Amino acid sequence: MDEASVALDMMFETSWEVCNKIGGIYTVLSTKAKTLQKIYKDKVVFIGPDVWGSENPSPYFIEQASVLKSWKNSVDLPAGITVRTGRWNVPGRPIAVLVGFQGMYDVKNEFYGEMWDRFGVDSLHAYGDYDEACAFSHAAGLVIESICNFIGADKKRVIAHFDEWTTGMGLLYVKWKLPHVATIFTTHATSIGRSICGNGKPLYDYMKGYNGDQMARELNMESKHSLEKIAAHQADCFTTVSDITAIECEQLLEIRPHVVTPNGFEKNFVPAKTKFNAFRADARRVMLDVASVLSGRKFGDDTFIVVTSGRCEYRNKGIDVYLDSLRMLTDKAPMRDVLAFVMVPAWSGDARFDLREAMAKGADGALVDPVITHQIFNPDSDPIINRIHQMSFVNDAQSRVSVIYVPCYLNGTDGIFNLSYYDLLIGMDATVFPSYYEPWGYTPLESVAFGVPTVTTTLSGFGQWILRSCENGFENSGVTVIGRNDSNYDDVADSIARSLKYLTGSDKSALTAIQKQAFATASRAAWQYFIEYYVEAFKIAFEREAERNK
Repeated sequence: MDEASVALDMMFETSWEVCNKIGGIYTVLSTKAKTLQKIYKDKVVFIGPDVWGSENPSPYFIEQASVLKSWKNSVDLPAGITVRTGRWNVPGRPIAVLVGFQGMYDVKNEFYGEMWDRFGVDSLHAYGDYDEACAFSHAAGLVIESICNFIGADKKRVIAHFDEWTTGMGLLYVKWKLPHVATIFTTHATSIGRSICGNGKPLYDYMKGYNGDQMARELNMESKHSLEKIAAHQADCFTTVSDITAIECEQLLEIRPHVVTPNGFEKNFVPAKTKFNAFRADARRVMLDVASVLSGRKFGDDTFIVVTSGRCEYRNKGIDVYLDSLRMLTDKAPMRDVLAFVMVPAWSGDARFDLREAMAKGADGALVDPVITHQIFNPDSDPIINRIHQMSFVNDAQSRVSVIYVPCYLNGTDGIFNLSYYDLLIGMDATVFPSYYEPWGYTPLESVAFGVPTVTTTLSGFGQWILRSCENGFENSGVTVIGRNDSNYDDVADSIARSLKYLTGSDKSALTAIQKQAFATASRAAWQYFIEYYVEAFKIAFEREAERNK
């Protein structure tokens, strides 16, 4: 066992994003898995929702009857809970259990009453995805209880780790039924902090004046906030992913995290050096071809490709300031043609039929609305497409800066690119993530891991880590961190435009040097270094569990 590790007999980690690629937590867990496997070979069990069927099987889960076979053959779970055992198809191939949870809806009200009586969780104002998340995490808690009883966990060292408010009910169930199991709760972003920002309110200038409970009532977030806050207080160890979010937790959840656990990355997701250039060339060809067919103009090989991506949060993720910076970049006369993508999944339908047909036939001439690749169901209310139209991006031969909106998940089957996001990322020249609300910031870390220079802000956890551990600037770290606050929006947009113009005018040797620094920065953020923060969390959880059970 690794000298830096903590002895344990079994650990469960529960998340809605286990074998379910919908956001950044998937990246956290799937890249961390290999390092955990190296330290605790097959003692770590990831638990996720079984939201898959025969018509849409999970591409990330490999079912294996031999995994946890003895337990599964004797398992006696309540009606309506199903389990499938196997391995997560990521580096390390850790054990994964997918839990079906439909039966939990029948006992929902009784369970909510129990959680109110025992812990004070207010589920009266629940709506949206609250019931689904609680049904899953309740079922996950029952599965953990079943496995723990099977292995005799009361005489073993066992940890149950829960990620985000969506699994809070599972943590409270384990706390109630399995007091000998040490618990960890990680919030990757507070629900109320995200809501404050998403509603256009200034978070940072007024942070010390906000009361989380009061804001939850004002923003109709009472149940999610109540569950998250109580899970954080009840866990043996509470963690979050950055110092900036720790301050937020202390103010809005009224508890300081015991440990900050920054997010690392795994190099296995990046192609080997021998294949890197070929993968980059393929990615560029695909992106340039799509843009050429859409616009009816030829984008040359020296076109500068810049991208923003991530969760569809127009203000929080800085998509608004990114688009405004592209308009400013047009006025600054970049040294090369710029092709700017917004790769953000929205309420999208199929790939555009006319685009697919034109790509297949090699048709000439611009398509109608050459700024979007897929149908969207809400074109009148989608803020991204409306802002692109408003700013009059037309992508014609006279356009020095062209903008294309890709409103779908890039999983390799989107119908246009048919490559995953990582397969495309390697072909980009720069990325921009000017977030207003970003507890960590996986997208810029992914970018530098692929050698792509990136722009982020001081309001992201990753940006703060760069300023602490590296020297700011493309030439020093592959990253430019721009100062952002509640009142300097225009300055941020201008700084992004100037940063991009600088890159478009850099020669090949300068760009190669920047790429080298980006790789070096990513190496410093590898899980082999960041796992020590989780080990510290394990220690604290075991110590507090022992204290509870004296």
